[in-house]
Amino acid sequence: MISIATLGPDGSDGCQAAHKYAPDATLRFYNRIPDIINAFINEETDLALIPIYNTREGEIKEYFRLMEQLEEGYWVDNIVLPIHLSLGILHQEDSTRQIKTIVGRGSVFRQCEDYIAENYPAATLMTVQDINTALTDIQSRNLLDHAVIESEELLRKHGLKILAREVVPHNRTRFAVLGSNLASQTGYDATAIITRPLKDRVGVLVDILGEFTRRGINILDLRSENDIKTQKLQIYIEAEGHIGDERLSRTLESIEKNIIQEEGSLKLLGSFPRVDMRVKKIKIFGFIGTGEMSSWFADRLENEGYRTLMTGRSTTLRPEEMIPDVDVVIICVPISVTADTIRRYGGLLHDGQALILLAGESENTLKTALEVTSQGVEIMLVHNLWGPQAATMKDKNASVVRTPRSGSFCSEFEAFLYKHGADIFEDTPDKHDLLMGVGQKLPTIISVAMAAALRQYGISCKDIGSHSTLTSLYGILAMARVHSQNPRTYAEIMATSGDGRKIVRSFAENMHHIIDLAEGGKITELCDLMDQNRAYLTPSFLDARMKQARAVDEVLTRVGMKGEV
Repeated sequence: MISIATLGPDGSDGCQAAHKYAPDATLRFYNRIPDIINAFINEETDLALIPIYNTREGEIKEYFRLMEQLEEGYWVDNIVLPIHLSLGILHQEDSTRQIKTIVGRGSVFRQCEDYIAENYPAATLMTVQDINTALTDIQSRNLLDHAVIESEELLRKHGLKILAREVVPHNRTRFAVLGSNLASQTGYDATAIITRPLKDRVGVLVDILGEFTRRGINILDLRSENDIKTQKLQIYIEAEGHIGDERLSRTLESIEKNIIQEEGSLKLLGSFPRVDMRVKKIKIFGFIGTGEMSSWFADRLENEGYRTLMTGRSTTLRPEEMIPDVDVVIICVPISVTADTIRRYGGLLHDGQALILLAGESENTLKTALEVTSQGVEIMLVHNLWGPQAATMKDKNASVVRTPRSGSFCSEFEAFLYKHGADIFEDTPDKHDLLMGVGQKLPTIISVAMAAALRQYGISCKDIGSHSTLTSLYGILAMARVHSQNPRTYAEIMATSGDGRKIVRSFAENMHHIIDLAEGGKITELCDLMDQNRAYLTPSFLDARMKQARAVDEVLTRVGMKGEV
């Protein structure tokens, strides 16, 4: 039978958390976190369980300073315990007797600050470490003007009357489980590290974080403070992934060797199943469509702890079989068949589910979804402006079109996009399609038309490179990129309906007009037209995009791409 060191007394939060983790374990109770750590280090117990974070109190700073003492042992697991605090008093005949003193642990008072300030602003707060001794003292001395805030279980055990229950709602504490051996991988893990006291260097924290960012590794927790003995900086980081994951292990290796440049500067506290203090309503996503984009999203959702089911023409599991078993259905199919797919399966969703459309066309798609689904089905469209070749969502654009039926499931998916760094733009259906006409439909049509003209006159890529500036190459490169990828994708973009067609038609009309002015030698008219257009191209837009352009220029110049086109 295993033994666990935790905060006492019997019936305390630490006791409940330990029983939740290992119901049959032998518990050893201590009044202070350092005593728990020392008991574990000295092998007096098999495991240790310490509080590290509370939703009301924040992080418990004491553990930050003590975890580095774990030269032997690791952080191996977590327990999240709902904390139910009640206010208790001794039984008395005079129920109107005033409460003058409230007794509790320091952490309890920090969690109950708002409640005490609102209900007992004049009371004296008596902080104790040993709550058992304090309760016994109140009883023995018959202190009728004293109240205690603790778990209802502990208050009743000592015979106190419950005056108020659940004085702090939505209160949860995260406990860390310490063990002797590193936890194995689960596929949904996190890793905690702490730096040794570091030499002072400008930008070290930014540089450390940059190593995680450029590899697409999410930081779950970050804090820093000065080491008590040396007053040098120490940084604590909790990141997604297991230390056995190659991407994470290489990141930590690079930080130690290239950023901090001190051997042994990082201490691994442990890897453990990831814990989320947020309440997730979604458990299972079901995909209709098994293309690369569906798999791309499914992989990242599974990494967030969600289950995913995939259905399509090639799967044994059929969409009609999958839909009743999931919380959210995601349709991710070619644009041209999205509306038909919605008509076929939308009616199978029941109230309380959500339908999220990963699609590049909004108006017709959402209209169809709202028509064929019941009123209790959430509906939202997400147009991700990146392909499955992207390593991360960071700094990628995502257009989100919510509807009056977009609810908590839709918000949770949008929060998932936000967490992974996507730049989210809230659109209306017509605005989305109009802007997609500018951002995708028209540029694609121009690229295809340009390539057709080059083919018609037998102009090669080498010829283009010899007669282009680096700036004029941007359009040529865009044309080449369109033609180097799946033609079906771009054909679908060009064939979209909705307000995007207005942009293309307007462009065609203006093109004919400009050709007429140019061939007629109307220089003044052309200048006037460009002056009118300039009002819509703001300096801030130009400055931001020119920074990107200069970066591209630098790359093209460095690698000599102009001569290789």
